[in-house]
Amino acid sequence: MWKTIYIAHTEEQAKKIKQMLTENGFLVQLKSAGGKHNKAYEICLPVSEAEDAYEVLCENKFQY
Repeated sequence: MWKTIYIAHTEEQAKKIKQMLTENGFLVQLKSAGGKHNKAYEICLPVSEAEDAYEVLCENKFQY
């Protein structure tokens, strides 16, 4: 089961977050969220990794 830990507002931001989390050993999926005009991306991780990944994201102060 997957859990959304963050919603990125651009594809570039989503890819940077995915890369950072992947480099830290997390399994990450990106899901398109929103419609044609509002391109947002859900950053999803397995439930078992979600809390730890969110902490890593917070430690990086959402620089993405």
